[in-house]
Amino acid sequence: MGNERWEQQLREGAARAEEEVRKVVAYINDEVVPEIRVNGSQALRAAAAELQKLAERMDQRRAAASGGATPPPPPAAEKGKP
Repeated sequence: MGNERWEQQLREGAARAEEEVRKVVAYINDEVVPEIRVNGSQALRAAAAELQKLAERMDQRRAAASGGATPPPPPAAEKGKP
């Protein structure tokens, strides 16, 4: 019985992750790609910000599922450096 619960949780987590990826892809297609044609560097920054948000939500869900604390954010990159 415990194995079935674990499998159900895994399926639910995978479904949530797939939905988040679909949202990011839709955002990129609808908002970022047209912007890239106009101003590439700003559009890439917007995409990076959305991907950062997605990564943070995934970390928060993982931490909540495991009962742990939210991991600290990665160090901020210095402006002007790749």
